Amino acid sequence: MTGPAPDGTPATAPAVDALPAGPLAGRTVLVPRATDGPDPLVIALHAAGAEPLVVPLIQTVPPFDPTELDDALLALEVGYYGWVAVTSAAAVPVLEDRAEETGHTLAGLLDGVRVAAVGGSTARALREAGVRVDLVPTGRSSAVALLAAWPAAGAEPARVLLPLGDLAAPTMAEGLAARGWPVDVVVTYRTVPGPAPEPEVRDAYAAGRVDAVLLTSGSTARNLLAMLGAPPAGTLVCCIGDSTAAEARRAGLPVHAVAEDQTPGGLVAALARAAAERAADHDHHPGDDAQDAGAPAPTDDSPAAADPAAPGDTPAAAPRAAHPDGEHA
Repeated sequence: MTGPAPDGTPATAPAVDALPAGPLAGRTVLVPRATDGPDPLVIALHAAGAEPLVVPLIQTVPPFDPTELDDALLALEVGYYGWVAVTSAAAVPVLEDRAEETGHTLAGLLDGVRVAAVGGSTARALREAGVRVDLVPTGRSSAVALLAAWPAAGAEPARVLLPLGDLAAPTMAEGLAARGWPVDVVVTYRTVPGPAPEPEVRDAYAAGRVDAVLLTSGSTARNLLAMLGAPPAGTLVCCIGDSTAAEARRAGLPVHAVAEDQTPGGLVAALARAAAERAADHDHHPGDDAQDAGAPAPTDDSPAAADPAAPGDTPAAAPRAAHPDGEHA
C-alpha cells in the first residue's frame, strides 16, 4: 500500500482482484492525520471499501526544549523509575528520537522497567519500537481504564514516569497519586495544527463530496472548524471516544457516531453503522435528508471520568485545552 499523502490526496489502495464491496463502498472519508508509515486507520477504511482522504488537522512535534525529557530518559537509565505509562502512540516516536540523541535505544532504556499502554494502538507502537508492554487495559482506551487496571501500591511503590502531550489532562497523574504512587510528568510532544488544506480539498469538503469525517481527539474537532469550517448537512461526523465527542459537541459540531472500541477498526465500524442508519433513514424518509442530515444522533453525552484526550480515548466537563491522549486511534 502506498502511504497517505499529507496534502489531502486520497491514499491508494492495494491492487487486488474482485474485492467485495464493503459497508463504506464509494464513500470518501476524511482522515485527520498523516503518518510516516502505513496508517491502520487508512487500512481499515480501505478494507471497508471507503476512499480515505488524508487531511492532517493536527500534527505532533517535539517540545520546544527537550532538556526535561532528556533528563527523564537519563533517570530511566539509572533505574530511577519502576514504571512508565504511555497514554498516546504519538509519544513513542519522540521518545525513540530522544533516546537515540542520548546514545541509547528506547527499548534499552525501558529494559527492566514495567511499561503500561493506554490501549491497543499505543501498545502496538511500543512493541514496534522493541519495547515489552506489561499492562494494557481491556475495553475502552482511556486513562480511567488504565487506572482501573493499575496494580495497588505497595509499602514502597516505584516511581512512575508519565510522558504526556502538552494538551493532556491530569487524569492519569492525579489518579496514580491518589492511589499512593509517586509520579513525574514530562511533556514529550506538542500538538499543533496541521498545514493548510489544499484548495481542492476545501472545495470538495464545502461541496459535500466528503461523505464523512473521523475525529480522533478534541484538537481535531476544533481544527476541523478552524481549517475547513462546519461540515455540510450530508457529512457524517464520527468520533473515537466520549471525550472527543463531547469536545466536538462543545464546538458546535454534530456527532453521528462514537466508537465503542477506541481502535482504527472500532472507529471505522462505528462509521459503517452510522452510514447504514443514514441509508435506512433515507429509504424510509427520502425527503428528509436535507433537514435532518446535520442533526446529531442520540449518542450518550454524559461525562465519563476519563482523560479528556487520552487515548484516549473521558469527561465531557474536561477543560477545553485538554484532549484524551488515550482516544487516538
